[in-house]
Amino acid sequence: MKVGVIGCGNISSVYLRVAQRFPQIEVVALADLVLERAKERAEQFNIPKVYSVEELLADPEIEVVLNLTVPQVHAPLNKRALEAGKHVYCEKPFGVHREEAFEVLELARQKNFRVGCAPDTFLGAGIQTSLQLIREGAIGQLVGASAFMLSAGHESWHPDPEFYYKPGGGPMLDMGPYYITALVSLMGPVRRVAGISRITRPQRTITSQPKYGETIQVETPTHITGAVEFANGAIATVTMSFDVQAHRLPCIEIYGTEGTLQVPDPNGFGGQVWLRRAGDTDWQVVAHTHPYDEQYRSLGLAEMIQAIQQNRPHRASGALAYHVLDIMLAFNDSSALGAHISLESTCEQPEPMPKEGLGSE
Repeated sequence: MKVGVIGCGNISSVYLRVAQRFPQIEVVALADLVLERAKERAEQFNIPKVYSVEELLADPEIEVVLNLTVPQVHAPLNKRALEAGKHVYCEKPFGVHREEAFEVLELARQKNFRVGCAPDTFLGAGIQTSLQLIREGAIGQLVGASAFMLSAGHESWHPDPEFYYKPGGGPMLDMGPYYITALVSLMGPVRRVAGISRITRPQRTITSQPKYGETIQVETPTHITGAVEFANGAIATVTMSFDVQAHRLPCIEIYGTEGTLQVPDPNGFGGQVWLRRAGDTDWQVVAHTHPYDEQYRSLGLAEMIQAIQQNRPHRASGALAYHVLDIMLAFNDSSALGAHISLESTCEQPEPMPKEGLGSE
């Protein structure tokens, strides 16, 4: 299907490079608020058309919009693309507020268009291999999980880190989509959330270029921890932080009645899967059972296009992304209220990927 990309920042180069590997995707146009940036990407990847956002949405040739804008624009632009009669796939998160994200889901349903959302890393070899082990009963009945994303923040390396510390940013909405999506894909939907969050430092100083020395006023929690209860009764502990200088914790571990599974970094597609069953004397590395163990951003878009053509549900769906957003926002809601948050949203646990992948690349 013919795809138009809106947003030509840093992440766009990865998407455009990987998109060339999938026959499902034909990128025909780029748009960006900074026209020169779109022209540069078009030349780099031999894309025939450079448009304004309005021109791209008006082009009847374009069937799918790939939305790679900043988080605050995701939901409004997704709505515009749907109103223009196009399917849409966007970067994470699905939105920064529940209301705007739900409006996108409802509009897609009314107009009978698909909406998909990153991350698609859960479709990769690492998490799909972990899912197969769980489904085979390798660790028995699910008991719980742990998930940790701990860093010192982005102001020391990112060229423009301020938005990470504004509403819609923070470690949960920035990195949480990878971890929460992985947990839902492995363990199913979530029933309720309990969380505690804080702003550790009200101000941050940028030490990266080109804004070295500028001060950031922090307006969103930077250390968030809590627990989620899944619909199947399993319980996970989750901590997301921009306030930790060093740690030795795993990204994700899944606990079962018969063993433990250590899942690779959900911000990547591959990584080693470790398994230790009851009675084992040591951990063992499990060989990947599925493809896509390298950088494969655009995989979710390709899978959605194939699903449209095959008239089946797609895996990196808007319903999944909305449920993940609902879970993430519930941590801060719970902290503010001092109570559990029972979720109104749910979703179907995505089907495992086929072991042969999406077909020829």
